[in-house]
Amino acid sequence: MTQIEIVALEFNNRQAYYNYFIENKYEAGIVLLGTEVKSIREGKLSFNDAFCLLEKNEVWLRGLYIAEYKLGTVNNHIAVHDRKLLLKKREIKRLQAAVKEKGLTLIPLHIFINENNLVKAEIGLAKGKK
Repeated sequence: MTQIEIVALEFNNRQAYYNYFIENKYEAGIVLLGTEVKSIREGKLSFNDAFCLLEKNEVWLRGLYIAEYKLGTVNNHIAVHDRKLLLKKREIKRLQAAVKEKGLTLIPLHIFINENNLVKAEIGLAKGKK
């Protein structure tokens, strides 16, 4: 039998640590299409202008660039669109309170594929340095 080597894919938002003080971190699932997952596995992802938004008790990831899958057909995805993040209700309420009262913001810090082959995002509750 041959052993399958699992390649860990991780993407870090280095600008986030440069521009913000990170107070808390949360791990969230991302709602993605099949071609988006395939494109992430190829390493075609960029954090330029990406941020998180709280809207109607949901958390959305906006501005994340995932390149179109080169072998995708008519069902290929749009490169930049809003993606829903999956968090528990308790965590969402805690984030809403912090963003309203303390003037903090949510930013994506890290996107990775976990041991169950699910794409996850680590978001941070952050305060601007400037």
